[in-house]
Amino acid sequence: MKILVAIAFIAILLSLGSALFYMMRGTPPTEGNEATVSKKGNMAKALAFRVGFSIVLFICVLIAWKMGWIQPTGIPAGT
Repeated sequence: MKILVAIAFIAILLSLGSALFYMMRGTPPTEGNEATVSKKGNMAKALAFRVGFSIVLFICVLIAWKMGWIQPTGIPAGT
């Protein structure tokens, strides 16, 4: 389970990095330039993947907790 969460977290970071790459790699806006449209589309797809994957990871962690596969640790309740 730890490996799955680590891989998912790395995928989320890579998606965020690719969105940054698409945002920073730009062409100057000119009349009729189609490159900026596809650049924005690629950045939006990367960010949408990141958000979707984050939600799926959160739901999987909640399901694993409910099924008893993982246990919370930390400060005991009532302290």
